[in-house]
Amino acid sequence: MREEFERLYETYHHALFQYLFYMVRNRETAEELVQEVYIKVLHSYNGFEGKSSEKTWLYSIAKHVAIDWMRSQNRKKRKWIGKQYELSERAFEIHDPSPLPDEIVEQNDDVQHVYEMMEHCTEDQKQVLILRYIQSMSIQEAAAVLGWTDSKVKTTQHRAIKTLKKHLQREEMEKEAGR
Repeated sequence: MREEFERLYETYHHALFQYLFYMVRNRETAEELVQEVYIKVLHSYNGFEGKSSEKTWLYSIAKHVAIDWMRSQNRKKRKWIGKQYELSERAFEIHDPSPLPDEIVEQNDDVQHVYEMMEHCTEDQKQVLILRYIQSMSIQEAAAVLGWTDSKVKTTQHRAIKTLKKHLQREEMEKEAGR
């Protein structure tokens, strides 16, 4: 089991970190969530039936861990608003405007810009864009991770791209009007 776990960790650690980073937009939180994913893997590996690939299984766990974290942050935020208590800094991490990892930013400013524009997309659209274009998954793999049909992934991807284009065009028109 230990060798198998180490193999999974070595094979998928970086990709899972990237996926979680794009979901939560905070390096430290993404690192914590990757650890949580592997804790869940340790506890549930014996129950893995192989109905999907290891990759799909791991991304599915990561997706659920990220969603759980986001929900907990939203609960904390609602509690704060209702009671006017001061929240810890962690409650705002999902809205953290921190940049992408340094190596990505240095490689391509356009990627950074598109990533920022993803904030205009729904959570489902973001997940599809991350899985399809950042993690380079096929439609079938993304569908398996998300627990959706291939058709739903395609539709969500189409709507996400449409949303990005609309906001990029609007921004371009505003720039031209400001000249």
